[in-house]
Amino acid sequence: MKARVTVTLKNGVLDPQGKAIEGALKSLGIDGVGSVRQGKVFDIELSTADKAAAEAALKSACEKLLANTVIENYRVEIGA
Repeated sequence: MKARVTVTLKNGVLDPQGKAIEGALKSLGIDGVGSVRQGKVFDIELSTADKAAAEAALKSACEKLLANTVIENYRVEIGA
């Protein structure tokens, strides 16, 4: 089973890397960029076929390692 975990900064948390990317895009002449927020994506393969167990394991992984839940949100998407 494949899954994707997306981790993003919570609203209101400063994002200096996003600001740097925003500035770089503008300096490259890419018009229309309002703001940029950066995040992380984890593509994970699981050996279980139990979707509920996979989701529980991934949420645990996010809480313990993949996301700093004080300043970050995470979303778990499970595929086939």
